Amino acid sequence: QVQLVESGGGLVQAGGSRRLSCAASGRSFSSLAMGWFRQSPGKERDFVAVISYNGRRTYYADSVEGRFTITRDNTKNTVYLQMNSLKPEDTAVYYCAAGSYGYSQADFISWGQGTQVTVSS
Repeated sequence: QVQLVESGGGLVQAGGSRRLSCAASGRSFSSLAMGWFRQSPGKERDFVAVISYNGRRTYYADSVEGRFTITRDNTKNTVYLQMNSLKPEDTAVYYCAAGSYGYSQADFISWGQGTQVTVSS
């Protein structure tokens, strides 16, 4: 099983930017799609973005389209989420996941522990 560790969360002012990182262990990273999900208190864990194993395909939730960018560096076993023009409604715990290319939680088999992103007005 691939182990994932997120980092880069913190407090950001509205309109600001933040980059999250997800470091993966093992040798299978380059064969797996990677995704980002987020969860706010009292809400379901929602899809944010996904990137194919080779980085050639990406897909975003409507709520972040045009503001967030998912990238990966297979030489470093790391996936990133660049977040720009942040809004208070982006406040959530962000989770990194590994699996197949999709936008459902069921498409992913390994999950990180999450990193908190708080956007203040």
